Amino acid sequence: MKKLALCISVYLITALSFKSVEAGEPLPAMPTENTVDQYIATLYKQIDFSAGDTLNYDVFAKAYHGYVNLYNEGKLNTQKQVITICDMTQSSTKDRMWIIDLANKKVLFNTYVAHGQGSGEEFATSFSNEMNSHKSSLGFYVTGEIYNGEHGASLRLYGMDKGFNSAAYDRSVVVHGADYVCGKFIENNQKLGRSWGCPAVPSKLSSSIINTIKDGSCLFIYYPEKKYLASTYWLNKKVTQLPGSKNDLMFQNAAFASVRKDTLIEYVSSTGKIDSVRQVNHSL
Repeated sequence: MKKLALCISVYLITALSFKSVEAGEPLPAMPTENTVDQYIATLYKQIDFSAGDTLNYDVFAKAYHGYVNLYNEGKLNTQKQVITICDMTQSSTKDRMWIIDLANKKVLFNTYVAHGQGSGEEFATSFSNEMNSHKSSLGFYVTGEIYNGEHGASLRLYGMDKGFNSAAYDRSVVVHGADYVCGKFIENNQKLGRSWGCPAVPSKLSSSIINTIKDGSCLFIYYPEKKYLASTYWLNKKVTQLPGSKNDLMFQNAAFASVRKDTLIEYVSSTGKIDSVRQVNHSL
């Protein structure tokens, strides 16, 4: 009888260990690396890409890993489950920007996005955080407020990767519309127009895009640069909890909810690791 009970117990443990992880179902507070991988893979399969091009899985997985870490550290607006992903491995003639509604698992926009003049011609191959480089900057950003600039309504971006895009605010790297971001420009020039480092979008979509992703959502500009991938905090940090776990900020009074729209939760680090938290007023 004892042997039978032991066998049943072993069977149940084994069966549970092979249970697939469904995106959106309740999860343990401390997921394993395998649990995280399964969760991301399942979520990716649930996203409807049928209205445009399909985003590369590896790019999505990296973007979502960083998104969750930003989310867990209180950097994102927890009421805004939207992620913007720019895959700079793609030609500028391709629709290489995806804006995804993670809650409803659907693509809201799949369109052109410009890279900086200093980053390359048809393809972006060089990136910088330096002032006046006119290059795009890799990494994770948190979107800020809308302001009226040289290109009309524009969206401020706050770079979260020290040394890679942390100068974005000072460089005025923002999301804005541009007439050179369109199919007609590609027809005439065999490439998309280029910016001074901003992820510029088609003028006809700029208002809709900016209003969709403003005020605390995640934007990720990807390119497989070895130095970036080896040192970015957000991709190398282990995910400690997933959306839907019992400690999920979504079900608590998130820190972001008490922060004014002109304030960004910023982590201060001198070692590449997170040391402390402060609130920085970026209103002009």
